[in-house]
Amino acid sequence: MATSRVITWEVSASNGLETAWAELGADALRTRGRAVGTSPQPYWISYELDTADGFVTRRLRVTAESADGVRTLELRHDGAGRWTANGERLPDVEGALDCDLGLCPLTNTMPVLRHGLHLSPGERKFLMAWVSVPDLTVLPSRQTYTHLGQGRVRFVSGDFRSDITFDGDGFVMDYPGMATRFGRS
Repeated sequence: MATSRVITWEVSASNGLETAWAELGADALRTRGRAVGTSPQPYWISYELDTADGFVTRRLRVTAESADGVRTLELRHDGAGRWTANGERLPDVEGALDCDLGLCPLTNTMPVLRHGLHLSPGERKFLMAWVSVPDLTVLPSRQTYTHLGQGRVRFVSGDFRSDITFDGDGFVMDYPGMATRFGRS
């Protein structure tokens, strides 16, 4: 049976806020969220994320509004490692299991839950379909997640490194340099 959560973060990396409405099942996650940021420029984001078995991304739909106009992205994963963005193949991210929406702490949940990295020892390297905000460009991103202790995971991508605190359900509580969750929502 799925549990529902509403989580709000102060996103320091964007000088903004994000709220996600999440339904967490035993092996899948479904969310919708809204974010507002002022860096790198003022923007609004709306997204819907659906995963399949093993918390593998199936679909991410994003709408971004900024002074540059409105953009939409329909990012799809076929379950066999192939991705499309608005119907166009994305060979650079082939083999990735997850998306990573820029400036969004929610999308760190899928790989952590899949491998239980917030609960037990391990280190995993991933290729992600990273989505830049607010322009919604999809790029490959190599990322490493390492268990540091109960609820603590080190995230590394390129020169960026942060030790993230997760709750027992695998949702970000504190992501230094990125976001901090409000209250105990």
